[in-house]
Amino acid sequence: MVKQTTKVIRNNKVKEILTKELVPGDVLLLETGDKIPADAKILEVIGLRADESALTGESQTVEKAIEGLVFAGTSIVHGKCKAIVFATGMQTKIGKIAELIQTEEEKTPLQIKIARLAKTIAIIAVLVCTLIFILGLLRGAPAAAMLIVALALAVAAVPEGLPLTLTVTLSRGMYTLAKHSAVIRRMLAVETLGSTTIICTDKTGTLTKNEMTVEKIFVNDCVIDVSGIGYVPRGEFSVKGQNIDTKSNKTTALMLKAGALCNNAFLEKKKGQWETIGDPTEAALIVLAAKAGEWKDDLEEKNQRLEELVFTSERKMMSCVYQTGKEKIVFAKGAPETILEKCAFIQKNGKTERLSKKEADQILKTNEQFAGNALRVLGFAYKEISSTLTPKNIEKDLTFLGLAAMIDPPRKEAKHAIETCKTAGIKTVMITGDNEHTAKAIANEIGLINDGDKRIVTGKELDEMNDEEFESIVEQTVIYARTRPEHKMRIVKTLQKKGEIVAMTGDGINDAPAVKKADIGIAMGIKGTDVTKESADMILTDDNFATIVEAVEGGRTIYENIRKFTTYLLSRNFTEVILIVVGISLLNFNFLPLLALQILFINACAEVLPALALGAEPAEKGIMQKPPRNPKERFLTKKNTTIILTMAVFMALMAFAVFVYANPTANIEKARTMVFATIIIMVIVNTFNFRSLEESIFKIGFFTNKWMFPAIATVAITTLIVMYIPFFQEIFEFVTLNMLEWLICILAAFATFIFLEVLKFFMNRKKRSAIEKGIMNSVCP
Repeated sequence: MVKQTTKVIRNNKVKEILTKELVPGDVLLLETGDKIPADAKILEVIGLRADESALTGESQTVEKAIEGLVFAGTSIVHGKCKAIVFATGMQTKIGKIAELIQTEEEKTPLQIKIARLAKTIAIIAVLVCTLIFILGLLRGAPAAAMLIVALALAVAAVPEGLPLTLTVTLSRGMYTLAKHSAVIRRMLAVETLGSTTIICTDKTGTLTKNEMTVEKIFVNDCVIDVSGIGYVPRGEFSVKGQNIDTKSNKTTALMLKAGALCNNAFLEKKKGQWETIGDPTEAALIVLAAKAGEWKDDLEEKNQRLEELVFTSERKMMSCVYQTGKEKIVFAKGAPETILEKCAFIQKNGKTERLSKKEADQILKTNEQFAGNALRVLGFAYKEISSTLTPKNIEKDLTFLGLAAMIDPPRKEAKHAIETCKTAGIKTVMITGDNEHTAKAIANEIGLINDGDKRIVTGKELDEMNDEEFESIVEQTVIYARTRPEHKMRIVKTLQKKGEIVAMTGDGINDAPAVKKADIGIAMGIKGTDVTKESADMILTDDNFATIVEAVEGGRTIYENIRKFTTYLLSRNFTEVILIVVGISLLNFNFLPLLALQILFINACAEVLPALALGAEPAEKGIMQKPPRNPKERFLTKKNTTIILTMAVFMALMAFAVFVYANPTANIEKARTMVFATIIIMVIVNTFNFRSLEESIFKIGFFTNKWMFPAIATVAITTLIVMYIPFFQEIFEFVTLNMLEWLICILAAFATFIFLEVLKFFMNRKKRSAIEKGIMNSVCP
């Protein structure tokens, strides 16, 4: 294991010590490429910029000055400094955030509901067993015999396959979601996804590609469109739809060259993918030049950098001096208004002339038009020099070349994903550090808001609101601009207070508390920090908003499948309870329709595989056209309970009818064998019915679940083995059935199949009428 070391000044001597030995008062010596090991205050600085994305999630580097602070976990990307340590370990900013998220895991709604269901089943089982035991004793039955009866009832009441089926279904759901770039860290969080009502998402990298792309350039009094997206250096330059050759125009070529050379980013191809190193804005300029055939590596071979005046927030520009043959050339880029202030000349079509006020005003007007469309604009200039270089004359009397307007383009799939959210009744909220104009432009492009929508709140406005004021507008707000990570926590808490189920994305360390607090915390897999990933319920390996929507659909499907197989299993278990109670009440405790071992086989073997197949049921049509599930809704709704009780009673009566037909007083083993066979066939045929609690199996199709037929085939083969191999026949007390007896069992089982189809039809008739009425209203004004 490599030990981390740090250069420090101790006792006026420069030393290299282990990072873990740092203490407050040590003076750090930091330079480009160093990872900052502790929180420190800057004493001396030379052109320092830090990458604080690990802490804040913002990709832009931060300029640092004397008296400024640097933080543990961040890194130096430019310059160097001396800084005195004031916090180490858990006392640093990152340490305090890590401590904040180390809270006890809260139970998910599914855990609470399943625990409540298990408790209810246990109470029912105990009550029924006690009642039957007492009733038998009062009727003079031997205590030992009634104990066996009570045991049979206990076995019948408990769905032994439920825990296994639940675990396998959730695990399979996690595996499926992981294949679609959503890694679930907590198994039971899968269910919570299905009830999500609001998704709070970052803009950069989630709704957008996080790849700055130059879309337009302004040169020679002309706006040129640039095609291509992201960092792939392929694209065309065109004016009003007609492609142009940038190399044929000296000024255009010079402007692209200026963008590539006045630049500290790099573009390289790794494993077939284009990747950039450095500031995203500078990377976009390298890609722009490469689209025109001007590669930075080739340009740097012909031009030697002599000096650089770094970009600062005060200067708002950057300049580089290059030796080109015998000439020295200054290339500059920066805020258009700043560049124009430094320019005395302008070049058009290769000819240099004085920059007039009218031309400067026209350039600024073009800049405003670009900015109004949420484009980030940079200005470019140059000059040839021969005099002695000083900071003052390097950036004096420059020649203006043009403007480049760029944007972080939205992901192609984001618009469809947001539309799906709207259809599903899920509100999408954008939270970004960008200004409101950029945020609104992106939101309009992806369909998040309409042009006339005013629901935008800035971080400053949020700070000025008290809790009551914020609560009054939080549900109408779709964009939060110029926000800080700590705003996310307030947004989450307020939405939860209003009863919303909130999914929150985050990448920086500062996002971790809000991600932890959210009902579904989502960390970015590519740009997310380890602390944020540890606090999240789900990690997006592609940092894509559309993946969140896919995960919500998966969560809804899994929850519905859990309901289906739970309804199926309970209806089956209550069938056996009712059957035994009816048998004891109408006949005698000596004429149990099923023995405890036979019941155990049905519950633990025959029912489990079909239940697992139900857990793998594909998403039903229209699952993302329904509103989010009410988190307070009972796990088993009124409809589920009705199906459970109605089917249990009907199946028990049909099984008891078969038992009576078989004349148990004459041959109790044959009667029990026929009841066993009937119930197994019910298990097989009704599994298809439970694939949807709303639609007919004839509508959804028998073959749309690839796991169903292998499951029921296995049940059928296992049952025949138990019923016909002498060794098992003796253990389970079965006898061989003839063709007529099998036919009776099959008819009784299919009667329950038809009954459930009819029951579903009448239960969902009202809902279908409402849907048809809604369709007619939308068609006929």
